[in-house]
Amino acid sequence: MRTSGHGSKIGVVGAGAVGTAVAYNAQIRGLAREIALYDVNRTKARAEVRDMAHGSQFTNCRVIGGDDPDVLENADVVVVTAGAAQKPGETRLDLVAKNVAIMRSVLPQVLAQSPDAVIVLVTNPCDVLTAVAVEEFGVSPARLFSSGCVLDSSRLRWLVAEIARVAPTSVHAMVVGEHGDSEFPLWSSSRIGNIPITEWTEKGTRLFSPEILADMTHGVVRAAYTVIEGKGATNYAIGLAAGRIIQAVLRDEHVVLPVSRVQTARELDPSLEALEGVAISLPTIVGAGGAERVVSPPLVPEEREMLLASGAALREVIDSVRR
Repeated sequence: MRTSGHGSKIGVVGAGAVGTAVAYNAQIRGLAREIALYDVNRTKARAEVRDMAHGSQFTNCRVIGGDDPDVLENADVVVVTAGAAQKPGETRLDLVAKNVAIMRSVLPQVLAQSPDAVIVLVTNPCDVLTAVAVEEFGVSPARLFSSGCVLDSSRLRWLVAEIARVAPTSVHAMVVGEHGDSEFPLWSSSRIGNIPITEWTEKGTRLFSPEILADMTHGVVRAAYTVIEGKGATNYAIGLAAGRIIQAVLRDEHVVLPVSRVQTARELDPSLEALEGVAISLPTIVGAGGAERVVSPPLVPEEREMLLASGAALREVIDSVRR
């Protein structure tokens, strides 16, 4: 069983804005004894490692790295962030050809160095990369999955919390589907505390009208584009989201997170069997074995239709890049 802290090792592939955010977040949270950062750009990798290593006195975590994949040897969890960055105006699915090619070159190196690691893909389009990787490399869907809608759900909870004036931790809401334009919140099961979001009031007035919910859905879908337009990349929040997934694995937490893994018919509600073979975000129990079990959520008819449509859009792209 993987246990966080003493004796555990995290590998991060890619020393760009996202990879360094993941590594730094893991370092300051003390998620592992050792963090290894791998990138083909030797100068960049070594500089990032040295910068983080200079703070080792304050974190009690060893940081190593470079341009040789053997730095990833015997990692318990490997987070893959290497890939072309999303540009302003570009969708995540626009990245597919470039990043599938990069994934195909990187994953054999990861598997050679850490054959038993849980692998978390962050590179976009993460759903497509996950489905292709599981199919081509024969890794268990539980052990190779992506960050999916974990960050999108955090963005949603922040938006709800701002309107309701509560802590984001008091908001229980989840985004499912593609990590991209067809994702959507499960409003039918969203709560603030134990109160359905549509029944949340302030001074007798319900705050979350259908129009407000629609605006928030749009805000979550467009969140990354807004940040990319302003600063060129998203990195801090995904670093935190990846850290949350890493923690769940290393500490065997069995926490429910909307990660994206390849779906199997035996774990799906019969009405969702069309999603079989597609990597898509659904509530999933994450522990030492990775994305261990998918939990089919309760859905109203509109949500079921949206989820199936999201899956169909992803399947079309996955089919287009199959060998």
